[in-house]
Amino acid sequence: MDTKEVVLTTLKKSDKPLKSAEIAALAGIDKAEVDKALKILKKDEKIVSPKMCFYSVK
Repeated sequence: MDTKEVVLTTLKKSDKPLKSAEIAALAGIDKAEVDKALKILKKDEKIVSPKMCFYSVK
């Protein structure tokens, strides 16, 4: 699985929006990699940001 898939899976498992640091901790990957994946996923409209710095699945 690539980083985007791991981030997406982590967000799907969560019942609330998560910060990038929380996603990194839960997924066990580097925060910088999570930030890159979030940027791509947001551009592809697979995730949304309900409030600043928090992310959830669309």
